[in-house]
Amino acid sequence: MPYNFDKVLNRENTHCLKYDGREKIFGTKDVKPLWVADMDFETPDFIIDALKQRINHPIFGYSFKPDSYFDSIISWNERHHHWKIQKDWIGTSSGVVPSLALLTLALTQPGDKIIVQPPVYFPFFNTISHNGRVVTENPLAKKGDSYEMDFEHLESVIDESAKVIFISNPHNPGGRTWNTYELGKLADICLKHKIIMISDEIHSDLALPGHVHTPLASLHPDICKQTITTLAPSKTFNIASLLTSYIVTSNTHYLQAYKNVQEALHLYVDNVFGTQALIAAYTHGDVWLDELKKYLATNLNYIDSYIKAELPALKLMRPEATYLAWIDFSALGMSDKDLQNFLVEKAKLGLNAGIMFGTGGTGYARLNFGCPMDTLKPALSDLRTAINML
Repeated sequence: MPYNFDKVLNRENTHCLKYDGREKIFGTKDVKPLWVADMDFETPDFIIDALKQRINHPIFGYSFKPDSYFDSIISWNERHHHWKIQKDWIGTSSGVVPSLALLTLALTQPGDKIIVQPPVYFPFFNTISHNGRVVTENPLAKKGDSYEMDFEHLESVIDESAKVIFISNPHNPGGRTWNTYELGKLADICLKHKIIMISDEIHSDLALPGHVHTPLASLHPDICKQTITTLAPSKTFNIASLLTSYIVTSNTHYLQAYKNVQEALHLYVDNVFGTQALIAAYTHGDVWLDELKKYLATNLNYIDSYIKAELPALKLMRPEATYLAWIDFSALGMSDKDLQNFLVEKAKLGLNAGIMFGTGGTGYARLNFGCPMDTLKPALSDLRTAINML
């Protein structure tokens, strides 16, 4: 059945961070919010129906994950990513970032180094530093209109204190779907130096037409044994507030260490609605996802064409995955503070400031195009008007 991604919904007054949090984040409500990474498309009907069915039973006491939860995860990853995983490889969580924090506590000690590759998803930094570990950077190399991993520099920052690397695959904010050569080269270095690979693959389902996501752990059993993959249906199906995600690792030591910390902090209680949503999403979501990615590709093509024709001073790093556009504003000659003020006060746009993503983010902003075209077009028009007035 066709799904209507053109439908514009009013999300205000729903305790929605993206809209109702504008004044706190940007200092004003008068911005079009294209920032936080959730979409403005309604959650698909098969998920809503599953939630309604569960709500029909009027008791919401303690629950556990049924076999259908694990079966749906296994089936989904095999269908969409050709990755065969086993039930006893799966651990549960309320979110990818909580999983990263739990794994940090489980697998490292205070003072250990955790490597990140900026510019990258900004919670990586706080997850490390807030837990008393040391952020160690291996900045991505800008090559033409894309990013590459700097393997030579990576080897140079590894010492006896380096224990873990956080990987963003697909990359946020640049949108790269790292290929098998890149992932294999990265894994070879990590295997050589006994660096645990924690791969955030929350955007894995959102490889855009013409591109393919490769799970790092799928490359080889030895790589799988030294990798923990964090996943969730939240980005794919727009259900972030249902707080359900999972980790996958074939390493029984890693998984047990994770579960030990989870139990020590009493963070193992099930969210019954998140569970039902995941099962429904992974059981019935194939057609919806295919249509979503086609719509996102149309939006991306519009952004690409519009910037080239109407905003030639800007440069788009065209993503291969995600619904996030990484845009270079540096030709405007503004400081990061002035750029953010310009976007908010003149263009009336709420975007993520590039500097949030660390080294390499100066002069950039991240735009969320997971929205109806009728939301996207006026936003770009307002940006053009503001730039033309400079």
